[in-house]
Amino acid sequence: MARFGFIVLAFLLSLDTASADDSAKSYATFCAMCHGLEGKGDGVAGAALPVKPANFADPKFWEGKTDEGLKKVIKEGGVANGKSALMAPWGGVLNDAQIDAMVIYLKTMKK
Repeated sequence: MARFGFIVLAFLLSLDTASADDSAKSYATFCAMCHGLEGKGDGVAGAALPVKPANFADPKFWEGKTDEGLKKVIKEGGVANGKSALMAPWGGVLNDAQIDAMVIYLKTMKK
């Protein structure tokens, strides 16, 4: 019985973590259409937007940014953070661990 409890606990813990591969897949699914596969703000849908998506490869984007601020925008969306209404809130789709991992992934796009 103890072994079963350990297996269940391990499974539940795995649901609340995110790997780099998971972050790349989530980024490709939820972000790349606007931000582009390399995060340059040049996604297919982003080209048609009146407010251009953030360019994560631009060092100027990162000036003054904090992890907490980035997490808040990803979780709550643009409107809740004084940004474009076209930036969707992803907190209903991504859990906190996935959002934390997404911020780490976005930082890999810095030049």
